[in-house]
Formats: sequence, C-alpha cells, structure tokens
Amino acid sequence: MLRVTRTPIVPTALLRAMRDPAAGAVVTFLGTTRNENAGRRVVRLEYEAFSRMAEREMRALAATATKRWTLRKVAMVHRIGIVPVGEASVAIAVSAGHRAEAFAACHWLIDRLKEIVPIWKREHFRGGQVWIGPQQGIPEASVGRAAARRTSACGGRRRHAPRRGDR
Repeated sequence: MLRVTRTPIVPTALLRAMRDPAAGAVVTFLGTTRNENAGRRVVRLEYEAFSRMAEREMRALAATATKRWTLRKVAMVHRIGIVPVGEASVAIAVSAGHRAEAFAACHWLIDRLKEIVPIWKREHFRGGQVWIGPQQGIPEASVGRAAARRTSACGGRRRHAPRRGDR
C-alpha cells in the first residue's frame, strides 16, 4: 500500500496491511492537520502532488528502507486535496522482526518522504495562505514573514508550487 489518495486515510487498513507472522513489531506514524502553526490559526491544509512520480518515489523509499532495516512490510499513504483540522494527511506503517528497526525505518521514511516526494502543502490560515515545507525551500518550522513575502512576490503563488498540469 504505497499511494496518493483524495480520500480520508484509514489507519486500520494500514495496520491490516502490516500483518505478518514474522513481524515482532509494527510502528505507525500519522501526520494530522493541527489548528495552529507559526502563531497563526490554521483553517485547513491543502495538498497537491505529481501523483505518478510521488508513488514511484514512495516505492523507491520503501525498497531502500526494507533493505536498510530488514523490514517485513511498508505502507505509505499521502492524502491530497483539502485536509481539515484533525484529519490525517500522511500515514506510514512498517513491520519488522524487532522494534528498533521498525522505529528507525518509520522515522527515516517520514523525513525522506517530506524531503523528496513531489507533494506540495498549502496552509490556509485566518488572513491568508502560504505554500510551506522543504520542497518550497522553506523548512516548516521557519514559515513566517519570509514565506509570506515570497508568496506575495510571486503573485500569490510560490515559484515552486505545482502548476495545474503537474497534478
């Protein structure tokens, strides 16, 4: 289960996909939309993706992680479109023979997914919106006036934001 979807993420489906009698550990990560970021009241997130490329990159990440940590199974699902506060935008699950490998792989997978998979995040907050994240050249923790300036300087769109034909 390595996919980009417009539908809500169902964590129990990921857990079912991890079933393996040789697995002694299953670790999951759910990234959810929070209601505050960088001192702003978040209304919702919106994601866009180059879906075919994103899924190809997810498969490559899963293969690398499986070899590096001897995993039994890997699942990654990323939601695109509007993701309201409280709902999951990304889910990762890994199973392994032991917990140390499962935790390390899950941590590495979410970090790499956010760094290289072509998925773009737009934060809608009271008073505006901004593209954020590493793929925009701005670490999520650093979103602030600089990001707002870049957004307004580009006519309301980031220069790295996806074009309609890229989705």
